[in-house]
Amino acid sequence: MQYFDAVGKRKRAVARVRLTPGTGKRIINGRKMGDYLCREILEMVVEQPFVITELSNKFDLRVNVKGGGLSGQAGAINLGISRSLIQYDETLRSILKKAGLLTRDARIKERKKYGLKKARKAYQHSKR
Repeated sequence: MQYFDAVGKRKRAVARVRLTPGTGKRIINGRKMGDYLCREILEMVVEQPFVITELSNKFDLRVNVKGGGLSGQAGAINLGISRSLIQYDETLRSILKKAGLLTRDARIKERKKYGLKKARKAYQHSKR
């Protein structure tokens, strides 16, 4: 059976995505997508590559994702799907690139610095 594998990352989340030709089933960590992601906006983020390329019901989606929160995981899945769709058909690259779905969002949490409360927040200055 033919399938297309890819890895997507966002914040601390890592998603391993596998697309197989099928009827449009979506399984994330062994659960249905609606049960796992809870919020409709996150489901829209995951479906975005399929909607843009008009391939919604041509592939079954199976994902293992770990790390981060639900929002980061949805972004990681989005990138993984986009990369695996390119393996399926190289001509989709320009469509996905124009939509900005092939760019790895490199924004991660900034580390805490010594002498500060958080990464940038300082303790209140006392004049006297």
